[in-house]
Amino acid sequence: MAERIISSEYSDVMQKSYIDYAMSVICARAVPDIRDGLKPVQRRVLYAMSQLGLRSDRPHRKSARIVGDAMGKYHPHGDSSIYETLVVMEQDFKKGMPLVDGHGNFGSIEGDGAAAMRYTEARLQKFTQDVYLADLDKNVVDFVPNFDETEREPEVLPVRIPNILINGAEGIAVGMTTNIPTHNLNEVVDAMIAYMKKPSIKTEELMEYMPGPDFPTGGIVINQSELKEIYESGSGKIKLRGKVELEQGRRKSDRDKLVITEIPYTMIGANIGKFILDVCDLVETKKTTDIVDVSNESSKEGIRIVLELKKGADPVKIENMLYKKTKLEDTFGVNMLAIVDGKPEVLGLKQILEHCSTFQYEINTRKYTTLLEKDKEQKEIKEGLIKACDIIDLIIEVIRGSQSLAQAKDCLINGNVKEIKFKSAESKKEASKLSFTEKQAQAILDLRLAKLIGLEILQLKEEYEKLLKEIAEYEKILNDKNAMKKVIIKDLEAIKKEYGFERKTAIENAEEAVFEEEKVKEQEVVFLMDHFGYAKTIDPAAYEKNVETIDAENKYVLRCMNTDRICIFTQTGMVHQLKVTKLPLKKPKDKGIPIDNLCNYTSATEDIIQICPLSQLKMNMMLFTTKKGMMKFVDAAEFDISRQTAAATKLNDKDEVVSIELFDASSQKVFKTPVYEEEENIAITGGSDDGFNEYFDPDDQLTFEFIDINDGSTSEEIYEEETAEETAVEKEDNTPEFSTNKMVVLQTKDGVFLRFKLNEVPSKHKGAVGVRGIKLNSGDEIDKVYIVGFGDKTSIQYHNKEVELMKLKLAKRDTRGTKLRQ
Repeated sequence: MAERIISSEYSDVMQKSYIDYAMSVICARAVPDIRDGLKPVQRRVLYAMSQLGLRSDRPHRKSARIVGDAMGKYHPHGDSSIYETLVVMEQDFKKGMPLVDGHGNFGSIEGDGAAAMRYTEARLQKFTQDVYLADLDKNVVDFVPNFDETEREPEVLPVRIPNILINGAEGIAVGMTTNIPTHNLNEVVDAMIAYMKKPSIKTEELMEYMPGPDFPTGGIVINQSELKEIYESGSGKIKLRGKVELEQGRRKSDRDKLVITEIPYTMIGANIGKFILDVCDLVETKKTTDIVDVSNESSKEGIRIVLELKKGADPVKIENMLYKKTKLEDTFGVNMLAIVDGKPEVLGLKQILEHCSTFQYEINTRKYTTLLEKDKEQKEIKEGLIKACDIIDLIIEVIRGSQSLAQAKDCLINGNVKEIKFKSAESKKEASKLSFTEKQAQAILDLRLAKLIGLEILQLKEEYEKLLKEIAEYEKILNDKNAMKKVIIKDLEAIKKEYGFERKTAIENAEEAVFEEEKVKEQEVVFLMDHFGYAKTIDPAAYEKNVETIDAENKYVLRCMNTDRICIFTQTGMVHQLKVTKLPLKKPKDKGIPIDNLCNYTSATEDIIQICPLSQLKMNMMLFTTKKGMMKFVDAAEFDISRQTAAATKLNDKDEVVSIELFDASSQKVFKTPVYEEEENIAITGGSDDGFNEYFDPDDQLTFEFIDINDGSTSEEIYEEETAEETAVEKEDNTPEFSTNKMVVLQTKDGVFLRFKLNEVPSKHKGAVGVRGIKLNSGDEIDKVYIVGFGDKTSIQYHNKEVELMKLKLAKRDTRGTKLRQ
């Protein structure tokens, strides 16, 4: 067995396997080819339908049969993905030009799914068979073996237009995505022709022919000025809006209506329902009181979402609100990524047209080369038949005198008259001079006697003359690039004339929608968040009636104004802000909304260290402590920012925030968010007026032995009474001034305690790391932070033993502290 085992570096195998997988997804699944603008699964479905003979003038065939053929012969993947591809190519609200003619339920623009493949039927659109699949028999593209080499499939379809622009594309590959908007067929053809006539044309000149995307759902592109940069670079953001019309009431008693008749392309599917829910939410949260009813009257004829307005409502203001607060205005992220010569590339408009035009020259060159070869072959045969008609009596004599077909054929080609019986020596002599080609000889032998009628001979000569003209034309096309260009342009114009359609999406430079929210009546509310992260606000009166129950059921209870913002500080060093107006005002027993859905906070990766209304932060200081012992004071006013998420502090690598204490410097008061430990019979006490409960017996004093980490000495006489006068220190620069009896005690996971004066921690900006509060041993980290002072209850439980924090040895910041043991 040893000689059969191949040793290999695991990382090398994984790297190669991953790269192979990534390239397979990119090139063979998710990203379209620049030449035909199709992904492999789309190409294979269309080719399978072509092989099944599902032309536009023939009956529809079951979708299951199409999926089965595509999967069994060309695409060995899941049937659901193949059927989904078939469905999307049928939906006229997703594709600029649908490629499949469906019969049955193929889904709707509102997100309804298609019926199962056994219920639906499909066939090719005439556009598809004429523009995508024509000329496959003329050797215009290469054919490659299928996955098991039992069939052959086209490497690319001979699409005669820039399909990648007309139908767009979207796909997610490994490490890259493609998202190409749809465009108008007429405009793309005009741009293609303009490029072919002038290859040095600039993007802005091309945009005179193709001004921008044309989405099947209509709508309005509102950032026309940015399109040039998008088309040059191949990436950017297109801003879209739906089309809103005002329908005024016919009678005085009738209400005015805002009717949405066109939607942004990004809204198709479930986002239409979400839009209606968002409008209802605006009404429920009283962001607007001018909408009295919302109804969806959309049908097969098109989109129609009706908003009934209150009497005297301002429709312009409501329209701006819809653009600002809902998906009626959205962005389409453009990334024109395609496979070019086997590699993914992001292409600008001109580059796309360049590659498409090169492909057109290639397929037309191969097409006319094939036609020329066929015509030359026919010319050869016609010449032989015409020549044979002139000596038909001799030909008949050769055939009658031959003993076999091979003997007659040999005579016609090589003049071999041996063993052939002739009526005269003169005929034999003439027969020996015959020199037809093999194809001519075969055509003569296959000639029917009816073809010897005078009219048939005349028609044969006419066909020969026609062949001579075609051959001359084909040779001219192949030898003259300008002639080839004219042929391609003529073909493009014919496609445009037969299949072109009017633009659906308007393009303009619109002003940004301005919506001033109605001023909310300022009132006090109580913010609640339970242990599962569900948040809400309730009326203060309701809170007072159920204070004990509410405090027990909720992790955070904060009084604030409804115009305030809630600041959420997490262990990652970030602060998330949440407008109180976003929180639903509910009854105490009602369930709230997950706070993850209301702001950028993510409960899966973040833990809340401090949560506080912004109004309470102002004019205060915040003490930050990290698990690696870094500390600093930050002016809380620095967190009065407009962004929803920002960095609250700078952290070193693998460091986290473990404590944030909020100080009111003017009143020398410490605010702490209660954190209840789940250890049995243990509760932390500390800080003045913090409302903590005590679960230990104050009389249960114990004796501990302490080890001084600095010199290794031990002592039991560590409880030294100190007075406020003894702890008085002078205020240092950039250090906030607090009552001189305030101390900070740091506790580590290994049981090391360090008590030092709060004044030793400097004030820094939020972007600073801070200073070291304690020297930690290897592998140790900060566990808890206590703020204590004379007159405070400063006893804590440590391993079921009581420790008096104010009697710990007083040291300096940035020392090693004292380890506690029994």
